[in-house]
Amino acid sequence: MGLDRDFAAALAEVVGPDHVRQSPGDLAVYARDATPLFHHPPDAVVFPATTDQVSRVLQLATAYRVPVVPRGSGSNLCAATVPLRGGIILALTRMTQILEVSSEELLARVQPGVTTARLADAAAARNLLYAPDPGSRTTATVGGNIATCAGGLRGLKYGVTRNYVLGLEAVLPTGEVVRTGGRLWKDVAGYDLTRLLTGSEGTLAVITEATVALLPAPAESNTGVAYFESLADASRAVGAIISSGIVPATLEFLDRKCVAVVEEYAGLGLRLDAGALLLFGEDGPLEVVAGNMVRMRKICAESGALEVTVAADVARAEALLTARRCSLPALSRLGSLTILEDVTVPRPRMPEMVGRIDEIAERFDLQIATFGHAGDGNLHPTCVLDPDDEAAVERAHKAFAEVFRTAIRLDGTITGEHGVGAAKLPFLAERLGSAQLGLLRRIKSAFDPAGVLNPGKLGS
Repeated sequence: MGLDRDFAAALAEVVGPDHVRQSPGDLAVYARDATPLFHHPPDAVVFPATTDQVSRVLQLATAYRVPVVPRGSGSNLCAATVPLRGGIILALTRMTQILEVSSEELLARVQPGVTTARLADAAAARNLLYAPDPGSRTTATVGGNIATCAGGLRGLKYGVTRNYVLGLEAVLPTGEVVRTGGRLWKDVAGYDLTRLLTGSEGTLAVITEATVALLPAPAESNTGVAYFESLADASRAVGAIISSGIVPATLEFLDRKCVAVVEEYAGLGLRLDAGALLLFGEDGPLEVVAGNMVRMRKICAESGALEVTVAADVARAEALLTARRCSLPALSRLGSLTILEDVTVPRPRMPEMVGRIDEIAERFDLQIATFGHAGDGNLHPTCVLDPDDEAAVERAHKAFAEVFRTAIRLDGTITGEHGVGAAKLPFLAERLGSAQLGLLRRIKSAFDPAGVLNPGKLGS
């Protein structure tokens, strides 16, 4: 429908005419994110460069009752940044400064448009570690990671994004700028608004700066691979490893279907006769890494592994991790539409969940492979199909609805790291219950009484 002319003129005055886009081509790019099957064009895309500009844009949007969807690189997989009700996309990709990296305080301050990989590299240059490690780290932004509380391969040992957010600068829909938390690891003054904003998917405020915790970089790391006849056998090994007192840096799995397509895609020399592949890795002091790798190799063998190999050098360790990181692009080659989902169940129920996914795939005549984070029970069932086959797309919707509800029945959740967005919204009430969902809506109303921030998400 387009923007009110006065509103559009006011936006251009705030950020400059070159940073307000309304052409059909520009709008088409921002009508979708990395989530398939969700699409809606905004009325404009606005590129602020400062916190003050974000504040003034939000004041205008609230005054004119225009929806605002904050967005980074758009790499999320839950349709969190699809502008379902039009309005403006507030693209924060001009705010890309790394403001500080402190070795003394073990922290960094960054603007929201800094990519995760760039922050990690800046930390590594000081022999420090930024632990969150999402699969899209080279393109995903820190602001987006915080908005969705992104996870990653190191989640079991190091935790997810929320464990590293010390403080935020954020702009409320009224234009007010607030600073939550700060530079301290210990601070319990007032409600923990930093944690509340982390994972809020742009529905409460717009993040304009983040202070994140860093760690000393581990001195050594290594990776191994174990092949099992079934995921149930691999799961027993996972339980035995953690019960032994080891919390590995990496504990990832691929099912039989994933192993086959990854090997065809990357040619890593993976064993194709196994029902499951388990990647295990450790980092830390040299003697700890060496000892724990030996122990994990032994535990895998005692748990019935067909074969266990520990990388002989850094190059081979990186190649093994590539097997996990390239699962999605490898599967994507099988069809022109790839639906990557994410559910989490308690570790002991992971084999049951994968079995249910396989049964659902067979019943709905779909090609679904599963990979994920064995250490924390986070599974990524991935369906590949032809988008022009409307019947198959409809079957996929029904199949994933069953996957989500199965995860809930197994004491799990509908998303472990991708977020809710528009994709999981129909299942949020089943996961949270009506009382908790009502509380979410009251919190949303307190932050955003005009309802302009990312409307239609997280129950709003």
